[in-house]
Amino acid sequence: MRKILTLLTLFLTASVTAQVNQYVNPFIGTTGMGHCFPGACVPFGAVQLSPDTDTIPHNIAGEYQTKTYDYCAGYQYEDPTIVGFSHTHLSGTGHSDLGDILIIPQTGALRLRPGTVEHPGYRQRYSHDTEYAKPGYYEVTLEDGVRAQLTATQRVGVHKYTFPADSLQRLVVDLLHGIYNYDGKVLWSSLRVVNDTLVTGSRYTDGWARFNQTYFAISFSKPIVSYGYEDRKAPAYTGFWRKFDVHHNFPDIAGRDVTAYFEFAQDTPELTVKVALSAVSASGAVKNLAAEAAGSFDELRALASAQWEKELGSIACEGTDSEKRRFYTALYHTLINPSVYMDVDGQYRGVDGEVHKADGFTNYTVFSLWDTYRAEHPLLNLWKPSRNTDMVRSMLAHWKQNAVGMLPVWSLQGNEGWCMSGYHAVSVVADALVKGADIDASEALDAMVATANCPYLTSAREYIQYGYAPFDHDGTAASNTLEYSYDDWCILQAALFAGREDIAEAFRPRAKAYRHIYHPATGFATPRYKDGSFKEPFDPLQTYGEGFIEGNSWNFSFHVPQDPADLIACMGGEKVFLQRLDQLFDMELPAKYYEDNEDITEDCLIGGYVHGNEPSHHIPYLYAWTSQPWKTQDRVRNIMNRMYRDDIRGLGGNDDCGQMSAWFVFSAMGFYPVAPGSTDYVLGVPYLPYFRVTFENGRTLEIKADGVSDRRHRVKKVLLNGKPITGRFISHEQLLEGGVLEFRLGW
Repeated sequence: MRKILTLLTLFLTASVTAQVNQYVNPFIGTTGMGHCFPGACVPFGAVQLSPDTDTIPHNIAGEYQTKTYDYCAGYQYEDPTIVGFSHTHLSGTGHSDLGDILIIPQTGALRLRPGTVEHPGYRQRYSHDTEYAKPGYYEVTLEDGVRAQLTATQRVGVHKYTFPADSLQRLVVDLLHGIYNYDGKVLWSSLRVVNDTLVTGSRYTDGWARFNQTYFAISFSKPIVSYGYEDRKAPAYTGFWRKFDVHHNFPDIAGRDVTAYFEFAQDTPELTVKVALSAVSASGAVKNLAAEAAGSFDELRALASAQWEKELGSIACEGTDSEKRRFYTALYHTLINPSVYMDVDGQYRGVDGEVHKADGFTNYTVFSLWDTYRAEHPLLNLWKPSRNTDMVRSMLAHWKQNAVGMLPVWSLQGNEGWCMSGYHAVSVVADALVKGADIDASEALDAMVATANCPYLTSAREYIQYGYAPFDHDGTAASNTLEYSYDDWCILQAALFAGREDIAEAFRPRAKAYRHIYHPATGFATPRYKDGSFKEPFDPLQTYGEGFIEGNSWNFSFHVPQDPADLIACMGGEKVFLQRLDQLFDMELPAKYYEDNEDITEDCLIGGYVHGNEPSHHIPYLYAWTSQPWKTQDRVRNIMNRMYRDDIRGLGGNDDCGQMSAWFVFSAMGFYPVAPGSTDYVLGVPYLPYFRVTFENGRTLEIKADGVSDRRHRVKKVLLNGKPITGRFISHEQLLEGGVLEFRLGW
């Protein structure tokens, strides 16, 4: 209770000062390709309690449909019905999973199947007029007249349902429901009625997280009057050899397809439900419940709001309300994933399936590293370094537990998903190391080297052998070569930082491996075969079949963030390089190159530049290595206006666990980490006239760009604490020292 009172004091104090939560719109990015959810969570929380709209991929006849890409976050703003409220969601990804432990209130006749929009079961219609969301809070009124209010702690989802007067009060708990719920995903689920206000259980699923063990504890604010369940697949434990009626008021419920219901007295219209999660055990979930959810709904809602206000409020800015909504919503999205993945006692389930205890760190999951190494983790490394350091420690624990001895590639709920290319945890670890994180340099280097030399990674093994990944049987050989080479450069930087010349010597040539795939006649990155020949014919605009993953050579050819000066030489010199950069942004890309690509749509394109997919994010900053650096300022401003809007459809691509939003946050402040693993940031131009950033070290950085606008955004001079910055870069150390960073604008 002392913790709650302390944070309530913080909340009330924030209430009499300028609040920033008011500028966050969780509905931005909840339609189109944004794949964001509008529900309640706290910063980096294990629980994301949010409505799911049409994520059941089977119709009432049991026929399966494929809507996995549309419903990565479980919610699409245009959908007319809500299926229910589930407790785990991915923020902005391009893959579907989770949606664990769905609850929906119900009045009237018992309905235990979701049905469809045309033939609804327990799903209900709703109006956006009754829908409201702010950080840590969501509410909506359902067709039955029940007002649903949601908030969360780190490990507990908290529901408050207000039923119409004199109506029946029932909750449906569906343990089959899930996002991307293909037939067979739920391997087993169980419910145990411990007493008349406490239910515990488990759910084992085979999804993108290949074996996800979710345990839960549900407490009710008033006693259960009656309950029962239905197993739609096959009656599990049918009558225990007919000894019991297991479907009505029997305390042990289990099966592969379980939907339960609980009914309550109508003495008061309000019912509060608290659902704690654990990956370890039901008893762990009970401990989490006791530790975090002792307060009332309103107290816990205020606590969640105060946490968001504290985190978001450490960056202040000036601008119009619309500009602030865009900035603070982006900042909000950077603080959702990765997610805490351990109980209050430090226990968590590792990628080896065993239970471990985090010793001196908080364990995290949801590492979408192909995306987030670029700006999300560098932003946390600058702004929230203690969080990012624990995320790195979590990656090192993953390396120790992983059967193949690699740092995470795409880690989710104690499972390795192996999704996307490269081994970009190396970049995150190296970036943290060279920027002063409190991690063991020797252990970090061992993990990075083991990952880069993993004998099971076929394409990387051939990349080491040939100096590039051969196209003979690697369909994304060219992009793999570029990504491996960058990661190897990160290992080189970490080795130099730690004084390990032996490792530096081994990785110095690998950091230049990108040179091997630039065709001397065209200057484009082009896949090569084992015999050294380049692919012919070759279309640099084509996304499929040309050696690249989720992109084409026009974009990927700029993917040498570790050495743009050498990249310019590989392309044929500055004149060619500038012509090609300009052409990328200004061309008219024929629709045939993206019309069948779910990751590249017209919404995320500026010319041929694909901002909606991460490999291109550093490209507008490459003008800084040329004689025309002002073009970075022009291009970045244009991207921010077109790809980030104060609108439900406000994101020009998947937010990808905060990466798209982190790009906006960095760019809005006027600098960007083109090459994580380096301590330098490229200077751009702020989007707003004033920022004040409070760092964890207690220092503050004021960023000024008086008069900046769409018409006036080119930089004449940059000063740090009154002294001119002579180059086009600013260092990590300079930023953390604080002071005043002033952009003086010219023409």
